[in-house]
Amino acid sequence: MSRITLFAKGNLDVRDSLHALRLGGTVAWNGVNAVLRERAPGVTARVRHETFVRSDALLAATGRPPAAVAERALDLGAYPAASQFSRALFEAEADAYVLSIQPDLNTVVARHREEGFLFYPNDFGRWPAGEQAWLKSAFTNAGLLTVEDSMANFEAVIAALRARSAAPILVYNVSAVVPGEQVHDHSGLEGLFSTRIRRFNLALAELSQRTGVSIIDVDAVVARGGADRMKLDTVHLTAEGCRAVAEEVVRVLEDLGVVPAAEARACA
Repeated sequence: MSRITLFAKGNLDVRDSLHALRLGGTVAWNGVNAVLRERAPGVTARVRHETFVRSDALLAATGRPPAAVAERALDLGAYPAASQFSRALFEAEADAYVLSIQPDLNTVVARHREEGFLFYPNDFGRWPAGEQAWLKSAFTNAGLLTVEDSMANFEAVIAALRARSAAPILVYNVSAVVPGEQVHDHSGLEGLFSTRIRRFNLALAELSQRTGVSIIDVDAVVARGGADRMKLDTVHLTAEGCRAVAEEVVRVLEDLGVVPAAEARACA
């Protein structure tokens, strides 16, 4: 029996496929180990997962929340302050690191007016009025990332990881199928989310050409399986979609030698 460690810095696309997908309180998909049991008996994966605000916030993280945030009892749900400002990705030992471009696609963060740090006020509409007033007075809207800034940030993240580890780096792209979208004339529709996804996916492919990171091609996986079966909505996958993506992760890990390929296991 051998065990590999995967450090997964991402949101539901990464967590649901690698760790577990819960729907209505029931486990609908039990993660990458379900694939490993079939394809690599005797190999198990420990998945260490942290939510991911976006790439610029990750690069700026100091390892501890700023006092302006730490001193408040904010309900941040799946994005606690400790993980928002964590440097664990750059400090943890792992057999492979897994990231996703999904946070850079659609996450809008706040910037502190005085100190300049980035902060994701998850579910701020449910905060008490006093905390909402603090957010509005202390922060400005930092807007969405451009594809150019996102890829420059990812290149810096990759360089930082490789400065201390030779472990492979895998990056999820995003399916460009947006349920319900039936556009055929794109005149004046430069801001379509599906177009933004395609731009990011292409830029990620170009980043892979420059850096050698491995892409987990969620877009292709969903296209082969059919979006109606593979997707719950624009960015969330069904149990079948999660399984297909986890199978692709294991295939890539086999190619990279992190998981012994079937031929090598047969000779062991």
